[in-house]
Amino acid sequence: MTEPLTLAPSQVRHGSNSGQPMTRRDGVLKVTGAATYAADTHPEGLLHAVTAVSGIARGRVSFLDVATAKAHPGVVEVITPANRPPLAQDPDSKPGPFSFRMDALQNDRVRYPNQPIALVVAETLEAATEGARLLAPRYEAEPARVGFADGLPEPAATAGVGGPARQETGDPEAGFAAAAQVLEARYETPGQYHNAMEPHAIVAQWEGDHLTIDMPNQAIALSQAGFAAFFGIPPENVLLRSPFLGGGFGSKAILAGPQVLAILAARMLGRPVKLVLTRAQMYGPVGHRGATRQTLRLGMDHEGRLTALEHHAVSATSTFDDFIEPAANASLNLYASPAILARHDAMRMDIGTPGPMRAPGEASGSAALESAIDEAAAACGIDPLEFRLRNYAETDPISGKPYSAKSLRACYARGAEAFGWAGRPLAPRQMRDAGGQLVGWGMGSALFPAPMFQAQARAELRADGTAVVETSGVDMGQGAWTVLAQLAADGLGLDIDQVTFNSGSSTLPSGGIAGGSGHTATAGGALHAAGRDVLARLADIATADPASPLFGAGNAGVTGRDGRLVRNDDESRSEAYADIMARAGLTTLEGTGTGARDPANAEARAMFSHGAVFAEVKVDPELGQVRVSRMVGAFAAGRIINPRLTRSQLYGGMIWGLSFALHEEALHDRRSGKLVNADLAGYHVPVNADTPAMEALLIDEDDPFVNDLGIKGVGEIGITGSVGAIANAIWHATGVRVRRFPIRIEDILGL
Repeated sequence: MTEPLTLAPSQVRHGSNSGQPMTRRDGVLKVTGAATYAADTHPEGLLHAVTAVSGIARGRVSFLDVATAKAHPGVVEVITPANRPPLAQDPDSKPGPFSFRMDALQNDRVRYPNQPIALVVAETLEAATEGARLLAPRYEAEPARVGFADGLPEPAATAGVGGPARQETGDPEAGFAAAAQVLEARYETPGQYHNAMEPHAIVAQWEGDHLTIDMPNQAIALSQAGFAAFFGIPPENVLLRSPFLGGGFGSKAILAGPQVLAILAARMLGRPVKLVLTRAQMYGPVGHRGATRQTLRLGMDHEGRLTALEHHAVSATSTFDDFIEPAANASLNLYASPAILARHDAMRMDIGTPGPMRAPGEASGSAALESAIDEAAAACGIDPLEFRLRNYAETDPISGKPYSAKSLRACYARGAEAFGWAGRPLAPRQMRDAGGQLVGWGMGSALFPAPMFQAQARAELRADGTAVVETSGVDMGQGAWTVLAQLAADGLGLDIDQVTFNSGSSTLPSGGIAGGSGHTATAGGALHAAGRDVLARLADIATADPASPLFGAGNAGVTGRDGRLVRNDDESRSEAYADIMARAGLTTLEGTGTGARDPANAEARAMFSHGAVFAEVKVDPELGQVRVSRMVGAFAAGRIINPRLTRSQLYGGMIWGLSFALHEEALHDRRSGKLVNADLAGYHVPVNADTPAMEALLIDEDDPFVNDLGIKGVGEIGITGSVGAIANAIWHATGVRVRRFPIRIEDILGL
């Protein structure tokens, strides 16, 4: 049975906490195989489930050979729309915020390829797999609509998760009329699919009306409430455990049909059920990044300053739900322009509903925006960095609000210096390496919002001066267990080795959502506040005790440091936590905290992380083969808690940008609508040989408004800027401007 993740003190002392490049506290568990993931859970009496999925994109299932499948040795049950137990809530409804309509065998309609059409449950995985094959489904197929050419266009009501589909400031048409020149270009980005190392998995077991779930999950409290709604039980009756995740990137924050089916099967059969999606089944029911067609129009005056900026995105979505990739929003907050218009429309296709995928909207939108900005700079005969500086926004362009902090100028300067940008020739095709390869340099600006969610945490100080801290936070590989423990230890005035951190379970206070680059600020803020609350309580006890050297001091000027309360930094007026508690007869002292932003600051200021990415590519002039040889990124993201793990996140984002620019693309058979590359052989992602020399520079930034700790996120900003930097470098190497991603050899060669 998987319990909440407990990370006890390590055997190596690290000294102070925040700002230190500590290694991952969970690293040894992972490299030794001691870390347990959802699929490692094996309760007694476990059954194995396999989803049978649709082989068409649109139509209905006309036949399933249920009798043959059930006759196979080891098969216990086959669940279809004909015998699926009822749910308390319709799967086509949404149980709450951050949720989508799903397919859970509510009827025989097929709405996209790889949609679940049956669930086979057996004593072994092998028997369930064979049972699913034996169903031999037949279909009444309808023409598939899986591309922009045959999709159904529709005005978008919202963009992203409930955001506005249109935002505007100024008079764009007047700005274009006043421009010395206008650039208009269309860019295309493909559908992209989450390919975390760990696929979606769930182990579900019922005891009466109490449900226990082991699954990788990025939003434990929200998912607990969602599952409770579907099964008609109180949220407190759902125990959701998610100690380790092998990657999430947004897809594991949202409930999906296969998970609901596994829980239904467990209740129907009275035994625990495990379901693990295959790699191919990740392409369909669990979200992806929708394809886009984006048109940008930029007006410039004689000095190369923007007079108007219009960004129109048409985003692919499903026929039955409304997630629209908010790509045009990338143009709202970065470049100064007196007039900006960002608008979205939908293209409905027979695909699974897209959803948040690392840097949703910003990744696709910045790929187009940064390419267009580069084209505009070239049209004006201005260096791309100089063009960006001429259009530098001192206040948020769309709202007019001041930034809570903005160090983008420093990012430009540090990144350009480290890269050697000053030596870049303005015209393309001017540089070659010793082997005759064309060399190009490109850049892109990086921007990502600095959101915060709601979180709670609990801290308990023990009689020996050590502590236990708890929140249902989530580590999907980004190092949260380490960074959150660092912040908790700081709040308590303890070394991290004196703190035990419990997380990963719905039994603990809600840690909010691990997404949107907001988890460290949110859960970390709650943990830090819980520690401060403990110390405030301890200070009340000490300053009221005549036997304490802190007697009469009050809370003012009393701080916690190295396990001691210290008055006004005077070590002679200090006392150990353990001594205070012993004299008071306490074995434990508890405090609580919340992670939230001051609403006044949130209303008054625009809050973002910023960065600049510089890329070098080498292109074979005869074959058109591209290699990214070097990348330098400079990023300003408020207070950096752990430089080592921050750089790791930034490297990951920059590599993902490379993947976006050159590799990732979901391909459909236009006849059947099926995905033809639903595996890691056909769906390309970078490997070590594709990864260039990289440098991530951290720019010091003090942001007093973003939250009490001055923390912003870094999980997604590395992608934004990187895609455009690579595309722009390819133009600089070849003189060929490619406006569709991924950039292909045939595009460069003009084939």
